[in-house]
Amino acid sequence: MDLVYNLIVVLHFIGLASVVGGFLVQMRSTDKGVNPAMLHGALTQLVTGILLVGLIEGGAVDDEIDMTKISVKLLITLVITVLAFVGRKKTPPQVAFWGAIGGLAIANIFIAVLWH
Repeated sequence: MDLVYNLIVVLHFIGLASVVGGFLVQMRSTDKGVNPAMLHGALTQLVTGILLVGLIEGGAVDDEIDMTKISVKLLITLVITVLAFVGRKKTPPQVAFWGAIGGLAIANIFIAVLWH
C-alpha cells in the first residue's frame, strides 16, 4: 500500500506544479488569467489530498496527521479550486483571480513545509 500512497503523493506534487507553473508562466503577460493548467492542477491537488488523508486515516499507511494543518490546507485548496472555476468563465485579464490563486498556492506550500 506504500507504493500506492507514494504514487498519489507524486500526483499531488504534479498538481502543485501545475497550479504554480500556470501562475508563473503568466508573470510577464499583460492578460493574466486562469489557464487550464491552474484549474486542472487545483482539481488534482484536491482529489489527491483527500485520497492521501483517507489512506492514512483508514490505516492503510502508518503515518500521523495534524488535522488542523490539513484542514487549513483543504480550505485553501477549496478556495483555489472555486477561484479557478469562476476565473475560467471570465474573459482575461483576470489579474485578481490569477493573483489570488498564485498567492494561495504558494501559501499552501509554506504551510506544508514550515508547519510542524
